Amino acid sequence: MSAPSKLPPFDPADPLGVDDLLSPEDLAIRGTVRAWAGDRVLPYVADWYEKGELPGIRELARELGGIGALGMSLTGYGCAGASAVQYGLACLELEAADSGIRSLVSVQGSLAMYAIHRFGSEEQKLEWLPRMASGEVIGCFGLTEPDHGSDPGAMRTHAKRDGGDWVLTGRKMWITNGSVAGVAVVWARTDDGIRGFVVPTDTPGFSAPEIKHKWSLRASVTSELVLDGVRLPGDAVLPGVTGLKGPLSCLSHARYGIVWGAMGAARASFESAVEYARTREQFGRPIGGFQLTQAKLADMAVELHKGILLAHHLGRRMDAGRLRPEQVSFGKLNNVREAIDICRTARTILGANGISLEYPVMRHATNLESVLTYEGTVEMHQLVLGKALTGLDAFR
Repeated sequence: MSAPSKLPPFDPADPLGVDDLLSPEDLAIRGTVRAWAGDRVLPYVADWYEKGELPGIRELARELGGIGALGMSLTGYGCAGASAVQYGLACLELEAADSGIRSLVSVQGSLAMYAIHRFGSEEQKLEWLPRMASGEVIGCFGLTEPDHGSDPGAMRTHAKRDGGDWVLTGRKMWITNGSVAGVAVVWARTDDGIRGFVVPTDTPGFSAPEIKHKWSLRASVTSELVLDGVRLPGDAVLPGVTGLKGPLSCLSHARYGIVWGAMGAARASFESAVEYARTREQFGRPIGGFQLTQAKLADMAVELHKGILLAHHLGRRMDAGRLRPEQVSFGKLNNVREAIDICRTARTILGANGISLEYPVMRHATNLESVLTYEGTVEMHQLVLGKALTGLDAFR
C-alpha cells in the first residue's frame, strides 16, 4: 500500500476546498470580476449607498460589457458563452461588492437579454443583443405590477391589436434599470394570452419615473414603468413563447444567479467579522479569542460554504441541462435566508460599528432584505418545494 499523500494546508477562505472543483478558466474569470469590483465599486459604494444613487451607471455597464459580464452565459451575438458556473462566480463577486451591481448585471443578462435570446426573432436578437452585451444599451424587464407581484398571471397591463400594430397600456413596478434602460422587455395580457414585447424606451407613451426613498438596494436604479398607449409595430412581440412560461423561465435563470450572489454578500460580511474579531480587543485580548465569538464564526463559515457548494452543484446541473426550477427555488430559499442570518450575526460581532457604513455588513443586510423578496418571495419558494414534495398545489 502506498503512503498517503501529504494533506494540503487548511485554507480559512476555502475550508471545504471547493476551489479544487474549479478550472483555471473558472478561476481566471472569478479573478477578473473580483478585480473589477475591487477597483470600480468597493472604494465608492458606501457613498453611493448613503446618497441613494448609482452615478455613472452607463459607464459601469460599458465596463461590465468589456469584461464579458453582460449576458455572459448566452452564446453568440457578442455574448461570452461562459458556463453557468462561471456566470455564478461572477455573480458572487459582484454581490460581494454590492447587491445593486449584481442586480444590474442579472436584469441585463438573465432577464432582458435572456428573454430576447430565447424567445426573440432573429431580427430582434441582431438588433439588441450585441449592443446589450457590450453595455451600449441597458435593458430592463417589466413583469411585476403595483398590485400583482407573486401572482403575475393576474397582471392588468394589456396589449391590443390596432391594425398591424400593438398598443400597450399599463404599469410595472420595482423595475431595476428602468429609468436608464434603452430597451424594456414588457409582459402584457393579450387576447391570445400573456406575451412579451420588446419596447424601445424612447417610444411615445413610455416613461420610467425613478423610485426614491428606498432603504435597500440604494446603490441601484429602481423605477416604475408607465405605458400610456405605447404603439409598437407588429414585430415587436417575442414570437417564441405565449403564456407565463416565458417570464417564469427568465426568472428561473435570474434566480440561479441570486443563489451565488447571496453568498457574495454573506462572504463579505463574514470576512469583515473575522478581521474585526482578530483586531478588536476587549477584556485585554482580541474578541476572536473568546468561545462565543468563535462559535458564531464557525456557524457562519459552515452556512457560507455549504451555500457556495450548493450553488456550485446547481451550476453543474445547469451546465449539464439538468437543473429543474424546483432546484433553483431550493437554492434561492436556502442561500438568501442563510446569507441574511450571516450578515446579522456579523453585525453582532462588530457591535455598534456594525451599523456604520465604514463596514459593509449593514449595507449587505439591508440589500438582502430586497433580494429575499424579489425573484420570488420566501413563501412562494416554500410552496414550490411543498408542491414538489407532496404533489399537492397550495397556490390556489
